[in-house]
Amino acid sequence: MVAEAFPSEAVSDPYAGDPVFDLHVGGKIEVTSAVHVTNAAELSMAYTPGVARVCTAIAEDPSLVRKYTWKSNVVAVVTDGTAVLGLGNIGPAASLPVMEGKALLFKEFGGVDSVPIALDCTDVDEFVETVVRLAPTFGGINLEDISAPRCFEIERKLKERLDIPVFHDDQHGTAVVVLAALRNALRLTGKNIEDIRVVISGAGAAGVACARILLRAGVGDLAVVDSKGVLHEDRADLNPVKLSLAKDTNTGGLSGRLVDALDGADVFLGVSGGTVPEEAVARMAPGAMIFALANPNPEVHPDIAHRHAAVVATGRSDFPNQINNVLAFPGIFRGAFDVNASRITEGMKLAAAEALAALISDEDLRPDYVIPSPFDPRVAPAVATAVANAARQDGVARA
Repeated sequence: MVAEAFPSEAVSDPYAGDPVFDLHVGGKIEVTSAVHVTNAAELSMAYTPGVARVCTAIAEDPSLVRKYTWKSNVVAVVTDGTAVLGLGNIGPAASLPVMEGKALLFKEFGGVDSVPIALDCTDVDEFVETVVRLAPTFGGINLEDISAPRCFEIERKLKERLDIPVFHDDQHGTAVVVLAALRNALRLTGKNIEDIRVVISGAGAAGVACARILLRAGVGDLAVVDSKGVLHEDRADLNPVKLSLAKDTNTGGLSGRLVDALDGADVFLGVSGGTVPEEAVARMAPGAMIFALANPNPEVHPDIAHRHAAVVATGRSDFPNQINNVLAFPGIFRGAFDVNASRITEGMKLAAAEALAALISDEDLRPDYVIPSPFDPRVAPAVATAVANAARQDGVARA
């Protein structure tokens, strides 16, 4: 039915018949009515004159907007198209299929409504001001596919100006799922988080957020590597975000390249792309854990990683232990919305990771199963409950 809406394109469309493109015809989401209007009485309540009474009540008591509009359950999925998946800066129009997909996942996995918004601006202040002006419509802001280091400043400024959850999924969704998988990998290998040495390849959005959450979770020895080597305070080429991270990491005083840092490391976390030579991972500690998350090509192919590691995870769905953000963001927003949280705290992120990890029992835990499947129906409710409880503990719950 949908394909027939574009008859003039069907003949010349080179993608016709491709199942991926066929699925995208007309877009992946739509707006549906929560109530039905079948007669004049219902029309008069849903719209004029009845709606005026609701508007007046909200004008007198703005807190009523959550109860009498969709605001309490809708997220804006906002991007500028500058860092889309592994495609890079492809612009706002080309980013829209991804934003639609994100909105689809919010609804399917968390019961959260969302609206994809692709902004045609890359200036930080212009982006922030646009989102702030749109914010009255939404209960939360999910930032998506924005290039680093701009993404850090955008998120910080929006958090300062808004009293609703602002969440950059590329950063924090990845970090939550990584920590959950690491918790279970440590259970499996018998190692303690305080005793391990972690090497992160990549100092962009995901790398920085993963480093921060791992430090908060108790990792004491962590080094971050970018394209020019290990981050340390003596490097003169670091932007403020990387310099701050350098001050809080690399307690071992490492320098040099990634291959040097991996010598004796317990954990490799790849969020940057590229290829790590086998001889480098072969020098990791016994019982090593390799999380090679680049898509579509992991930094270490699982066949190679399994030769040298006790636990292997990737970002791909066709290998075990997929580190998939959909395990986190729907439940995080669901839990935040359930208690009308004013923001998403570090405690809420840690609680989400703990809840994810706890879904795998000691009996079920094994090297190819350290993180639940996105299709496990327990995931979103468990994360939502943990996040809501943490919001109350952190004093940001308003309901």
